[in-house]
Amino acid sequence: MATSPAFLSALDEHRRVMERLADQAAFIERIGRDVAERVGRGGRVFWMGNGGSAAQSLHFAAELVGRFKRERAALPSLAFSADPSVVTAIGNDYGFDQLFARQVRAWCRTGDVLIGLSTSGRSPNILAAFEEAASRNVYTVGMTGRTGGDLIDCVDACLMIPSDDTARIQEAHLLVGHYWCDVVEQAVSDAVQTP
Repeated sequence: MATSPAFLSALDEHRRVMERLADQAAFIERIGRDVAERVGRGGRVFWMGNGGSAAQSLHFAAELVGRFKRERAALPSLAFSADPSVVTAIGNDYGFDQLFARQVRAWCRTGDVLIGLSTSGRSPNILAAFEEAASRNVYTVGMTGRTGGDLIDCVDACLMIPSDDTARIQEAHLLVGHYWCDVVEQAVSDAVQTP
């Protein structure tokens, strides 16, 4: 079977993005520890994103509520894209820009974590939700692309993937989100085993 130049090109670009992401390893680890610390104190983790980022948000919430690698207690986590009735009601009654901010008002409290995925960093509904979270003592984390967009100025921590390609950014978001789930799960498991 002939080798696909298009696939090899995509694979090469993926590899380059991941290698550049290694420069942020300490920052990524710090965010994971910060999230784990809040979960350990009873905080909940909320995720939000549009399109493919909405699907990834669902995925990450499932890893925490279910399990990632270890048997442990279920952890409270929710993706704001999970309930089509809520999403369509808010979109219809308040407008799409309020889709996540309305849910922040309903769910988020002091000590919680809000993670927003936006490859551009300019999604109005993500920005509105972070603005709402700012007054609630919620730890906010943005996951975005190379520049950070407007997101960089409205979160406690902003992870900027070194790429402008949506697919490569989302692939890196998946890796980092899995890593954070692993850090949280390990911290919770260690706390249970500590006498």
